[in-house]
Amino acid sequence: MRNFLSFLKSKTFFIQIGLAVLAVVVLVFLLLRWLNSTTNHGEFVEVPDFSKMSVMEMREAVEEADLRYEVLDSANFNPDYPRFSIIEQDPPAGNRVKENRKIYFTVNPSGYKKVTIPNVIQVTQRNAASMLRAVGLDVQRVTYIDQIGKDMVYYIKYKSKQVKPGDKLPKTSKVELVCGNGRVGARAQSNADSE
Repeated sequence: MRNFLSFLKSKTFFIQIGLAVLAVVVLVFLLLRWLNSTTNHGEFVEVPDFSKMSVMEMREAVEEADLRYEVLDSANFNPDYPRFSIIEQDPPAGNRVKENRKIYFTVNPSGYKKVTIPNVIQVTQRNAASMLRAVGLDVQRVTYIDQIGKDMVYYIKYKSKQVKPGDKLPKTSKVELVCGNGRVGARAQSNADSE
């Protein structure tokens, strides 16, 4: 134990400690210099605004800016943007990022997805409108025909053509509900009278 304590007080021990500290300082200095050169410390690229660009235009702009990209799934159709154009990006335009950073894009699909027309036949006009709105269809107008069921839906029209429950229409399509007015038609009245 006495030899060990005398070694800790010796000149050789202090030289070894000094060399070890010097080696650590040199190693840290070299490591920091290497990190600065490989990570382009302090060098940034400003992210361009890609909104409303087509996918081809976006690819060219990404390559010019020395960035990478990944296209995420398409979002719901947005009529304010051209078809197959960029509607969202992450990080947003104007952010400063490192060279070769990946930018994530959301693309506007070609149109609204199709939805299935629910069965609203023999349902009141008010309930039918709610059911259609729930799936993304709009009731543009309601017309009435001579049928005994007042405000009861008898059929649905889309672009002046009759459609059936289960058919598919683009989301946000405008449909027409044909409902009964509560009156019996002349033909039905004459048939009832003849019996």
